[in-house]
Amino acid sequence: MSVRPVVRPRLVLAALAFCGVLVSISQTIVVPLLPELPEITHSPASDVSWLITITLLTGAVFTPLLGRAGDMYGKRRVLLIALSSMIVGSLLCAISSDLTVLIVGRAFQGAAVAVVPLGISILRDELPQHRVIPSIAIMSSTLGIGAAFGIPAATLVVEYANWHTMFWINLGLGVLDIVLVLLIVPESAVRSSGRFDFVGALGLSAFLVCLLLAVSKSNAWSAPKLIGLYVFALLIVPFWGWYELRVKSPLVDLRVSARPGVLFTNLGALLIGFAFYANSLSTAQLVQEPTWTGYGLGKSIVVSGLCLLPGGVAMVLLSPVSARISNVRGPRFTLAIASVIMAAGYVVRLFTSSNVAGIVVGATVVSAGTAIAYSALPALIMHAVPVSETAAANGLNTLMRTIGQAICSTIVATVLANVAISQAGKVAPALSAYLTVFVIAGVAAVVAAGLVLLIPVRRKEPAYEVTTA
Repeated sequence: MSVRPVVRPRLVLAALAFCGVLVSISQTIVVPLLPELPEITHSPASDVSWLITITLLTGAVFTPLLGRAGDMYGKRRVLLIALSSMIVGSLLCAISSDLTVLIVGRAFQGAAVAVVPLGISILRDELPQHRVIPSIAIMSSTLGIGAAFGIPAATLVVEYANWHTMFWINLGLGVLDIVLVLLIVPESAVRSSGRFDFVGALGLSAFLVCLLLAVSKSNAWSAPKLIGLYVFALLIVPFWGWYELRVKSPLVDLRVSARPGVLFTNLGALLIGFAFYANSLSTAQLVQEPTWTGYGLGKSIVVSGLCLLPGGVAMVLLSPVSARISNVRGPRFTLAIASVIMAAGYVVRLFTSSNVAGIVVGATVVSAGTAIAYSALPALIMHAVPVSETAAANGLNTLMRTIGQAICSTIVATVLANVAISQAGKVAPALSAYLTVFVIAGVAAVVAAGLVLLIPVRRKEPAYEVTTA
């Protein structure tokens, strides 16, 4: 019989946040390597793009599944399984340059995104009430913090060391994560009853695979194939919904998910995920555009990565601030303010694309809004769902962010590829392409702010006393 660890709130938060940051980093570390991977793997660029697509797919599929499993069988137990998946994926990517092996490894890494909603649920179950909101604010923000730090770190490794090194580092830190969880994080006693909904899991997985494949491959696959995927995804929805409404212990409680507090929070999460990812994708590429374009700065991959660092620092610093705002005014107000800040950041970006300092300022403002938004989202979800469904509900919210990122990736790629200029046989995106991306992302943030207004106002918010988490 295992001994239940003594709950030390600061250490539990630190261990879980470390897990969240590392998992988020593992999702993005391959991005700076993408231009070189066709040569490394002797594969066409269209096939190499699967190293991004597969993480979106497995992350989207396994996040709600593992969240539900955590609610039923133990959140720490499932958290350790997710971390083990990341370690296996890192090992495969560290020992091979074969594209098939790399894709399988990235699939394992993608499944580990469930660590974040599981961590949020553990914090809700185990921490004193006055520490819950500040702690989940930090835990939720690890998705953005890891991405903000992961790309710069990966650029340094790619520039100055063998690219396999970043996966070995990821593997070693993953093992450390497991040790910390075993020593510090207790297993929650809060469980939901019933049997795991395997039919619902299969239906949701089929829907997500068809939808995200069609979205992520819209620039590479033929129209008939894409239309077929969209049609199949749409056909699955009514049958899956019909089944979920009738099964005793559904994978996704659609009645709870249809509540305005949950529905509009999840739709807002999709748009926030879209607006956040547009910032990361555009910044790294914009800084590297060649000078012959008339606007390009011609900076190195390392400089492009470092431009994201201030945003990462802002996210770390603002997560606790978000919790304080939520404590005073409620998470609904916090999410609205965050969306407006993100939109303002894109307004800044419209006029500051000609120099590094201006680009960094605009990108940092967007990151600041993202940190505040990501911190508020789980608080809104927890106010609207039963305690026994926390992991599943936060998993669904994380899934919506992932879908937003997938849609964003496709739209950004499409705009940058089709609004282009050329000179002496060279082709690059036009400045208007980037400005279009900023406008679209800014509008997404504004719409997210509008959706927040549809979230019901709680008559009495929980009296969380904010302390240093």
